[in-house]
Amino acid sequence: MKLYVGNLPWSASEEDVRELFSAIGETHSVNLITERDTGRSRGFAFVEMSKENAERAISELNGQDFGGRPLRINEALDRPRRGGGGGGRRF
Repeated sequence: MKLYVGNLPWSASEEDVRELFSAIGETHSVNLITERDTGRSRGFAFVEMSKENAERAISELNGQDFGGRPLRINEALDRPRRGGGGGGRRF
C-alpha cells in the first residue's frame, strides 16, 4: 500500500522518513519528493508498506509531531495520467 506523507520539515531526509516508518513495520520504499532545479525537499514523500503496516502507520503517525510539524498521512491516490506531449502545430 502506498502512503502520502505530507507536512514534512524541509530538513527531513529520505533516511529520516524511512527510520520513522520502520519503527511501525517493514518499509518497502521511501520516495522523498524534491524540487527539480534545487534538489530541496518539497515537504512530502511517498512510502510503501504492507496494507496492515500502512494502516497502523496512519493511525499511529498521522498528526504526530515530526521536526516541529504535524504529519499528514493517508493512502496515496493514483494521479490520472496527463496527456502526452502532443506537440502538433495549429494553423
